[in-house]
Amino acid sequence: MSLSYHQLSIPSFVRMLGNLSALLDKAVAFCDERKIDESVLLSARLAPDMFPLVKQVQIATDQAKGVAVRLAGMAPLKFDDTETRIDELKVRVEQTISYLQTIPEHALDNAPNQTVVMPWMPDHPMQGDFYLQHFVIPNVYFHVSMAYAILRHNGVQIGKSDYIGQV
Repeated sequence: MSLSYHQLSIPSFVRMLGNLSALLDKAVAFCDERKIDESVLLSARLAPDMFPLVKQVQIATDQAKGVAVRLAGMAPLKFDDTETRIDELKVRVEQTISYLQTIPEHALDNAPNQTVVMPWMPDHPMQGDFYLQHFVIPNVYFHVSMAYAILRHNGVQIGKSDYIGQV
């Protein structure tokens, strides 16, 4: 039995974003315990040319929710990218999860027949199935991984099981 595009992506996005929310909970606890201003973690990055934690979370949610617009034709869920606190990022994550859960099971079935053009790559159109499997899915995992790595690098007590979630 083969899995649908929906089955391959949406449950994984919901799971990984839920895990990201739990990582952010641990970040809040870390800041509270050590009397560290959250802005320190939110602006943290692993390398000077890399996005900080706040942007990693924003991109992870943007990539996941973009599937609904680009492949399912749903109305976009818009965020202003103005989060300055972890609780605001958690709201964003939760809203994205709720939005993803409204995508009908059959909504991504036509992915192979669609062409997706990203605004920042207008000269690189992608077939919908390629976009989903080789662009969005890796991007969601990458940006959740980077959020994990930034938190871990800064001393938040998290491990692989926090990233993967309950097995």
